[in-house]
Amino acid sequence: MDKKDILSYSYEELLLEMESIGEKCFRGKQVYSWLHEKLAEDFSQMTNLSKEFRERLNEQYEIKKMKTAARQISRNDPTEKFLFELADGNRIESVLMRYNYGNSVCVSSQVGCRMGCRFCASAIGGLERNLEVSEMLGQIYQIQRITGERVSNIVVMGTGEPLDNYGNFVKFIRMVSDSHGLHISQRNITASTCGIVPAIRQLAEEGLQITLALSLHGSSQEKRKQLMPVANKYELSEVLEACDRYFESTGRRITFEYSMVKGVNDREEDARELSAMLKGRNCHLNLIPVNPVKERDFEKPNRKNALQFKNKLEKNGINVTIRKERGSDIDGACGQLRRKFAGSEKEK
Repeated sequence: MDKKDILSYSYEELLLEMESIGEKCFRGKQVYSWLHEKLAEDFSQMTNLSKEFRERLNEQYEIKKMKTAARQISRNDPTEKFLFELADGNRIESVLMRYNYGNSVCVSSQVGCRMGCRFCASAIGGLERNLEVSEMLGQIYQIQRITGERVSNIVVMGTGEPLDNYGNFVKFIRMVSDSHGLHISQRNITASTCGIVPAIRQLAEEGLQITLALSLHGSSQEKRKQLMPVANKYELSEVLEACDRYFESTGRRITFEYSMVKGVNDREEDARELSAMLKGRNCHLNLIPVNPVKERDFEKPNRKNALQFKNKLEKNGINVTIRKERGSDIDGACGQLRRKFAGSEKEK
């Protein structure tokens, strides 16, 4: 008999599950607290439960293990990168970034990615599978165990497209922000999407308070098509309309992510088109000089050109920043650490 993934049960689901196996409701509360507040990795650690009950739990349920395959600590800034090995042998990345306002963790939502964005290392090799709720939560729990530090902010911007794993992603948001668990404010959670229009519209009706970050990367439909295959399915006008709906429903300002690729989308005409597109929208534009990926021939613009691009946008009234690079000495590009380990194993 396959054991049930107990870490993926919501608070309400776990109470019902414990009742279904003949236990009192308060037992479910105790187990949930051990899993999501005390971050127990094994049923034997749940010392206020009887030995018989713990053995029964162990027979029917599993707490999915997440092994740390690699840990890199930046010498340049307070950033750490983790490569986690899942129960089936697949590997995912997570990044811990320390800021004055608290610790932020960048979480992966899939093993690999099928979106195929041209400049992204995560998409090389395609999608292996979606992550379970327990595996998304597990990244944060494992980092808290390793560092002994509380995580207060989450960005779902690691490997994968979260809206391509919609059900698990939304449940993860609800559980990680639940008062019975880590209780991280939804306003401290940002999720990035390449622009799956029906899912953005659905997310707008979920009653969540997370920030939506749209991977824009092109100043026009044609530019997006050059860089993002998803643009062949959804027109830019549709994507922007869905983002407007998200803002109207939630009151949460949209962040637009714009990876700057030298000679591709960093020209004066791009600045003009971007300004016209975003003017009047309650939004923030994040300029991200692209991380070089050895499998691609894209280059990042130099600092001077990036600043000139930013200044042109600001003169047109656009709220814009250049994202500060973090962890450049520890495989800073998303997907790089996982690919490096995969490559080294093939060479053996």
